Amino acid sequence: MRTSEGVWSADHVRLQRGGTLKQARIVWKTYGTLSPKRDNVILYPTSYGAHHTDIEWLVDVRHCLDPSRYFIVIPNMMTNGLSSSPSNTPDFPQVTTFDNVMLQRQMLVELFGIDRLKLVYGWSMGAQQAYHWGALFGEAVERIVVNCGSAKTAPHNFVFLEGIRTTLQAAATPQQGLRAMGRIYAGWALSQTFYRREMWRGLGFDSLEDFLVRSWEANFLRRDRDDLLAQLFTWQHGDISANDLYRGDLQMALAGIKAKVLLMPSATDLYFQTDDNREELPHLKYGKLVEIPSVWGHRAGNPRDNSEDAAFIDAQVEALLND
Repeated sequence: MRTSEGVWSADHVRLQRGGTLKQARIVWKTYGTLSPKRDNVILYPTSYGAHHTDIEWLVDVRHCLDPSRYFIVIPNMMTNGLSSSPSNTPDFPQVTTFDNVMLQRQMLVELFGIDRLKLVYGWSMGAQQAYHWGALFGEAVERIVVNCGSAKTAPHNFVFLEGIRTTLQAAATPQQGLRAMGRIYAGWALSQTFYRREMWRGLGFDSLEDFLVRSWEANFLRRDRDDLLAQLFTWQHGDISANDLYRGDLQMALAGIKAKVLLMPSATDLYFQTDDNREELPHLKYGKLVEIPSVWGHRAGNPRDNSEDAAFIDAQVEALLND
């Protein structure tokens, strides 16, 4: 598989919340070959706390993001520790999903001459970015996949994140906060049924405590506390209508999406709930809702260790791409 990676930057970037980045940087990686007509491009934004290396497992000839057919671009979100973030940029300002996708658009044009996307595929915060792409760039986006995400962060989702934020800020040390964050997250990202059936055993863990320590605590200890807090802000303020184009009118923003939209929530997701997508669906011109029938909660949408849900997602996305 042909790959390429690098860092793209833009100087003196004015942000939606009023701050300025003297230099905004996006770390990117591509997979596959761009067609002569530049008509085989899939954008695959990162999710909360993730680097491109955490999500690139889906870029595979055995999966829907097939690099033998498509040119797949993963732009790392600002605040994820690779692209511009508090850990690598002094006096880092507040950034929004709007800021991220505007810079991604500029990067694609300047680096690759790409002005149209076959698909934007996103899970979780990546799904929020996919929704923003559809709402902001109209004719430039043919399809979007909103996998365990929403057009606007729901109030209950906001409250869940408040628990994470205050835990990180109240801890005596960053490491204590990250360990506690992992344990809180473990109870939200997977369903009650997952734990009742002790499905963590199938992932190679000897006990529930082993799962919490080696999977959840270890996952967040890889990251910088201030990066995670900055990305929480971006998540909490996710809203495709929070811009000058739609002025807070969410229904108008949904109706403004010209792309074919696949809404793909998990049946057991505890914070990006199917009901959020059900309320969005009637306002979309070309929308389809297909629920992942899974007990893996939010993690059903990123099933690296779950072949059944991966096969379900592959089938739905391939059908959309062939439509």
